[in-house]
Amino acid sequence: MSRVAKLPIALPKGVECQVGADGVTVKGPKGSLKSVAFPGVEIAINAGELTCKPVAIADDKLAGTARAVLNNMVKGVSDGYIRKLELVGVGYRAAMQGKDLSLTLGFSHPVLFQAPEGVTLETPSQTEILIKGADKQAVGQAAAKIRGFRPPEPYKGKGVRYSGEKITLKEAKKA
Repeated sequence: MSRVAKLPIALPKGVECQVGADGVTVKGPKGSLKSVAFPGVEIAINAGELTCKPVAIADDKLAGTARAVLNNMVKGVSDGYIRKLELVGVGYRAAMQGKDLSLTLGFSHPVLFQAPEGVTLETPSQTEILIKGADKQAVGQAAAKIRGFRPPEPYKGKGVRYSGEKITLKEAKKA
């Protein structure tokens, strides 16, 4: 059996979980998330813990995946996820326009980004963007889309980058 699937998921206080034939629903202080049913995986709730067991030996890897997805859901509804982006470059800045994010990235026009459902955007400063939400996949996807507007270029490092991301700069052309 998968080492990941063997580990039980502890349900923190304030988090409710319901297992049905159509999937698993997890509710907590940060929201509610629902996942589809995992075929070949038996999901059970025992004494405040979620456990995943494969029905057959062939479904072993899927049980580990199911456990990881459920753990991300439980962590998301209890603590939430945050992804931080930094804008590096002269004149690159971000500002909120209502619920939309307006980015000035050196194009002839500002780029408008609408936050997907369940994701909130914040700009603590003109060069920082905070993406928050309960769904890890939605937060990461929103961050990747914003970064995709102007990824860091390899010569000066200008662009939108994840906080703490290391950019390997290329050597400039020699005369």
